[in-house]
Amino acid sequence: MTDTPLGLVEIVGTGPVGTSIALACRRAGIDVVLTDLSAEHVRTASGLGAGRPRSADDRPVLVVVAVPPDHLADAIVDALTDGDALVTDVGSIKSRPLHEVAQRVDAAQLSRYVGSHPMAGSERSGPLAASAALFDGRPWAITPHVTSSPEATKAVGELVAICGAVPTTLSPEEHDSAVARTSHLPHLAAVLVAGRPAGAPAEHLALSGRGVRDVTRIAASDPALWQQILGANADAVTDLLGELREQLDDLIAAVRTTSVGRCTASSAPASAARRPSPASTAARSGPCARCSCPSPTIPASWHGSSGTPARSA
Repeated sequence: MTDTPLGLVEIVGTGPVGTSIALACRRAGIDVVLTDLSAEHVRTASGLGAGRPRSADDRPVLVVVAVPPDHLADAIVDALTDGDALVTDVGSIKSRPLHEVAQRVDAAQLSRYVGSHPMAGSERSGPLAASAALFDGRPWAITPHVTSSPEATKAVGELVAICGAVPTTLSPEEHDSAVARTSHLPHLAAVLVAGRPAGAPAEHLALSGRGVRDVTRIAASDPALWQQILGANADAVTDLLGELREQLDDLIAAVRTTSVGRCTASSAPASAARRPSPASTAARSGPCARCSCPSPTIPASWHGSSGTPARSA
């Protein structure tokens, strides 16, 4: 066992993200216990070296909740009221779970909670999709609320460092606005575009290139899970969809009138967005250290979950 101040870590939900966090902690020599409604997932994750099933005598120092969005609040409340552990979650939405938790625990318990969100994941499901290297060099939002204790915020920062990620601190509201723009809206756009080849002749599909593969990969995640994500961030997402609708109308008009200048102006923001930020460039290491292409942002929420509590499949 390592002498890290994190001590014993419990992972609630042994899907790809939860199991990847467990593997990263084990890589650092930290003791990890696993909890999931699926005993099979716990056995699989344990077999991968991610930790062991939690026993009644275990007293974790930090609990990491990695369950579907609709069950985050319940799992966070359970963790806060079952002992005195510090608690974080890795869900895609931060404001609504915080609001629900704050109504069900006392002030002292709430102070032990700090939300977080690693911007990494997979469209694949289950613990077999996990990797200890999943978060290496990837952004990880830390979202303390106004009464979060410094100890809890520090512990989450230590977890991020152990997982090899790059921390970014935001308020829960700032986080939800950011992911609506950088994750949720792109996913919806990919779903619409990915549906266009449906019913196309085989000879048309034979011309599909990397762009089609990338779009369909993004759109291939669990629809039930995404319904939960979008429902929890509906206001921010619908505002952006309204903006996109207006821009699509402008773009349609530009294409119909062969207005080259208007089409070019429409594509300029996308070109700028593809340029790597200083933070993402600094975060690179290894084979990508000299690469100029920005790293893809894949939502941590792509757990492929079955939608059951305490489970991130």
